[in-house]
Amino acid sequence: MIKREDYLNVFYNYLDTDFLKIIIGLRRCGKTTFLKSIIEELKGLGIADENIIYISLENVKYRHIKTSKELDEVVLDKVKDIEGKIYLLFDEIQLVDEWEESINSYRVSFDCDIYVTGSNSKLFSSELSTLVAGRYVHINIYPFSFKEILKYHNEINNIKMDKTKIYEYFMQYIEYGGMPSLLSLKDEDGKINALLDIYDSIIISDILSRHEIRRIDTFKRFVYYIMNSIGQTFSKKSIANFLKSESKRTSRETINNYTNFIVESLFCHRVLREDILGKKLLSTDEKYYLTDHGFHQALVDENNKWLPRIIENIVYIELLRRGYSVKVGWVKNKEVDFIAKNKNNKIYIQVAYLLASDETIEREFTPLLNIPDKYDAYVFSMDEFNMSRDGIKHMNIIDFLLGDEI
Repeated sequence: MIKREDYLNVFYNYLDTDFLKIIIGLRRCGKTTFLKSIIEELKGLGIADENIIYISLENVKYRHIKTSKELDEVVLDKVKDIEGKIYLLFDEIQLVDEWEESINSYRVSFDCDIYVTGSNSKLFSSELSTLVAGRYVHINIYPFSFKEILKYHNEINNIKMDKTKIYEYFMQYIEYGGMPSLLSLKDEDGKINALLDIYDSIIISDILSRHEIRRIDTFKRFVYYIMNSIGQTFSKKSIANFLKSESKRTSRETINNYTNFIVESLFCHRVLREDILGKKLLSTDEKYYLTDHGFHQALVDENNKWLPRIIENIVYIELLRRGYSVKVGWVKNKEVDFIAKNKNNKIYIQVAYLLASDETIEREFTPLLNIPDKYDAYVFSMDEFNMSRDGIKHMNIIDFLLGDEI
């Protein structure tokens, strides 16, 4: 596998600090590989093998560990004869009950640097905040970016990149997404089956089993509806009506629980809307985007009509990778696809597949022209000609994904 340099830079920023490093991401998005790359980096720094303790809770060797007490027994046995700083790495820590207390006790008891991974966002919240308030940092891991996919094909498959190859791989990226395990597969059926397998592991292991959902078919129809609605405003009423139309009545409370479950599993992201002029969040009609858009292609009927939404999904996740917090904007009864903020910057973005008509150009540029502040505004599309106007920058989507302007 390739080195994921952006994540390793974060690792080096916090190496040998008192912060607990929490590596969080969707199942099979590369957390374990990243954790093993950390081990290789530590060895490269001269850390002795015996000072690096790696425990995968999914490994048959450690599957018996279900409680914090059982974890403590294993860890205490491993560290008892070690001299010097200890590096503790725990993969899928959420499989251990009350793991937070054990991890906190290791921080207090040993001279150690601790890294944990997990696949559910809720598990890294209230209890952990109480025990180690202000002393932990999240490293959010996402599926491969388009830039990383090109790096993989260049370094692993020795493919020389030119404009034609880049476009070819981009069209594959649109179709199959960026889950790392798919890159070694050659045929379409293999990639689709791999995505279906990952989807099943998320739905069955991370959601149905954990939350003891009995109405399995209703829940799966709900998830299908979410995937079928990416990039569209979503209301509890609309999904209730959809399920009712399929003879699957359910309450709004249940729908609210279902949406929380799929967001906590990191399968998708909930995006709130913000009134740009009023500077306030709007309480209705959220949007949802998939952490990996390949699931949409694998589970929803293929049709070119989805391309604009898939590309919008790609841009959203890329903004998260780059450290932005993202909301959907609303100004003068028109929608702005994204308001992206970080500690240094704020930008407005519209996303289109092609600016193929005057009507489309008007639709994409007008909302940005209605924003009175002076922050940068962009329109992304697949068009190769620069169509910037009136202070709004136009950028080709591939150039955005491979560049670092934003």
